[in-house]
Amino acid sequence: MESYQFITEKNLDRFYEIIAAKTRNGFVITEQNEKLPYVVLSKEKKTINHSFHFFLTIATLGFWLIVWIYLIVKFSRKKDILVAVDEDGNLFEDKCISI
Repeated sequence: MESYQFITEKNLDRFYEIIAAKTRNGFVITEQNEKLPYVVLSKEKKTINHSFHFFLTIATLGFWLIVWIYLIVKFSRKKDILVAVDEDGNLFEDKCISI
């Protein structure tokens, strides 16, 4: 693997550790480049059982509505992230805009 002069083995090891942690968390690699070490990872949106949460909202007199709204906001979008090592050897993680 060809690497730039500022990218060390320590940085590459940390890069691959981050990728392994993200894949254990449910992310899937959608794009990868070995020359310029970067990976785009994505995680599909989760489905929410709205009838179950409606029942819990009624049973708790509306208190569960806060949790239900939080779950809708948190899990209703597809997540794409970029993990890379720049020319200076710094690791960074950035959210990608997905449609």
